[in-house]
Amino acid sequence: MTSELHSRPADTLIVFDFETTGLSPDMGDRSIEIGAVLIENGQITQRFQQLMNPSVRIPVFIENLTGITNRMVSEARKNNEVMAEFFEFIHGHNLVAHNASFDERFLRAEFKRIKKTFKGGIACSLLASRRIFQQAPNHQLATLAEYKNLPSDGVYHRALADAEVTAHLWLSLLTELEHKHDLQVPSFAFMAQLCKTPKHQLHRLLKASQAVKYTG
Repeated sequence: MTSELHSRPADTLIVFDFETTGLSPDMGDRSIEIGAVLIENGQITQRFQQLMNPSVRIPVFIENLTGITNRMVSEARKNNEVMAEFFEFIHGHNLVAHNASFDERFLRAEFKRIKKTFKGGIACSLLASRRIFQQAPNHQLATLAEYKNLPSDGVYHRALADAEVTAHLWLSLLTELEHKHDLQVPSFAFMAQLCKTPKHQLHRLLKASQAVKYTG
């Protein structure tokens, strides 16, 4: 990740989500839907959503889970066309996803097929929630949406709907840091570091950030 992107505020970035044929692109699974929202200065300003034709069959389990059928994707554009468009949409931004390791694998696999390389950072709202919302019953997206009373239409396992809820979750995390820890609009680099910090070291990280704020 470039240092310029690294230092950008965490309230301006893109939140994204994939629906896929399975769990692993290394096992031949492909993306079937991409959804994303652009957050600028804490406000959702743009949306991106496309079904994709992966040229592989969607298992019945995935059809039932997502509502995305083989007939639906047969009428959609091919993955390489959609992902080239998505690459342009996210250019110059950092990314966030819920359980980002999953979405990042598919993002990089799809970009590799079209010879593109994403150079921004990718943070995980699931890991951040585990550290900031430690009292939540669990850290699944639907549970956190109910726990924090986030805007949601109750639809999950569709890419744009999940990306929208994740965006509201991310903004809720930033609000919590501001209200409880006096950290107003931390950098993306700080949030990426927070995601990797063990819970028992979190207090030290927050204190260090506050010290930098008051001595900077």
